[in-house]
Amino acid sequence: MSETTITRADLAEAVYQEVGLSRNESAQLLETVLDEISSALIKEEVVKISSFGSFSVRQKGQRIGRNPKTGDEVPILPRKVLVFRPSQVLKARINA
Repeated sequence: MSETTITRADLAEAVYQEVGLSRNESAQLLETVLDEISSALIKEEVVKISSFGSFSVRQKGQRIGRNPKTGDEVPILPRKVLVFRPSQVLKARINA
């Protein structure tokens, strides 16, 4: 299995090919969608995309970690993490 990275430019090109907008309009549409998703996540809202999955922000508490080189215990501060949960439809397509 080869690893390929899809970039914003690749996504904008796909919109251009599928929808028929100009390349600039396709890129702007993609940026608008990504900005809306980012804004919602910053406000800690859940973003659900039907047949794809949902993105949410979760708060992780403080915990004690360990420095792998020295073995010393180090406190890991509380933080927010982004969580993606794929839909059953996406899971089925990946495993087909």
